[in-house]
Amino acid sequence: MAEVNLFLIFLGSIGFDLLIGDPRFLIHPVQIVGFYVKKISDYFINNFGENKKILFWGGFVITISTIGISYGLGKLIEISYLQLRNNVFSGLLIFLGLSSCQATKGLISSVKEIAELIERKEINAQNERIIKEKVQRIVSRDVRSSSIEHLLRSSTESLTENSVDGIFGPLFWIFLGIVLIKFSIFLPGPLSLGFSYKAISTLDSMIGYKYDYFRYLGFFSAKIEDAFTLIPSRLVLITLPLVSSKVNNYITIIKKSYRDGKKYDSPNSGISEAIFAYISGIKLGGKSKYKNAIIEKPIINVKGDICTEEKINLICQLILRLQFLWIIIFILIFFIISN
Repeated sequence: MAEVNLFLIFLGSIGFDLLIGDPRFLIHPVQIVGFYVKKISDYFINNFGENKKILFWGGFVITISTIGISYGLGKLIEISYLQLRNNVFSGLLIFLGLSSCQATKGLISSVKEIAELIERKEINAQNERIIKEKVQRIVSRDVRSSSIEHLLRSSTESLTENSVDGIFGPLFWIFLGIVLIKFSIFLPGPLSLGFSYKAISTLDSMIGYKYDYFRYLGFFSAKIEDAFTLIPSRLVLITLPLVSSKVNNYITIIKKSYRDGKKYDSPNSGISEAIFAYISGIKLGGKSKYKNAIIEKPIINVKGDICTEEKINLICQLILRLQFLWIIIFILIFFIISN
């Protein structure tokens, strides 16, 4: 019965995230993780910035401690909930915790807002500054000198890549936790795996880069993020065409997306961007500025159109459709293993 309640809490948390998003009156777990990672990272960079070995092992300590604390907190709440027989307070913590692991409303709303500002308002100096500030919040590249076309592409690439990190990755690991905890309360559960994946994703977004100190400090976090996102990104690859108008070209779309996506250094981001690019008919990749360096990513779907508000809205619809499909699949799997 407790596992059924956990599954219902999980479904409720999805609905809460879709309707409300992150409540502003609550401190988001990512803020706490981010504060911890920044403080320790700054310590290693400021004191051992020239020592590659210390930065390397410092990154290991940061990664393991951040994931360990996140997992432990989630596990503690899960055990409390199950041992106290569906304690209401613990159940509420799980509900809010699972919702905080998901970012559907926040991600879609932020990108849609940028697209609307670009497409529906006169682009003057003030509006352009506001748009660039909003884009900079969701991307790691430097967009201060970007064109309007590049701002739309940057926003679209962030949307397609982060749909896995912020939506489908957490959904996968949370559901896996619900399955595992059915066998023992001491196995990884939905909140412990959800918090762990969110910590991994936050680590990668903060220190998982290939320049300056982060090449060594963020090595472990980047590799772990690659490993934990591998399965969710492939599941998005093979399920997204099922909710699109191009399902008749299923095999061709997947082959092209996998081919183009594998050109990226990241084993996951390229594939998630590629499947959305081919289904929505847009071209992604190209030159982007990171700090003082210009990096040119491989072109995905070379014959695709440029990014527009219409294309962004289509991608947002695809994300919501795919999330609904995953929920249906989760319900079926849960029903099968419960009988």
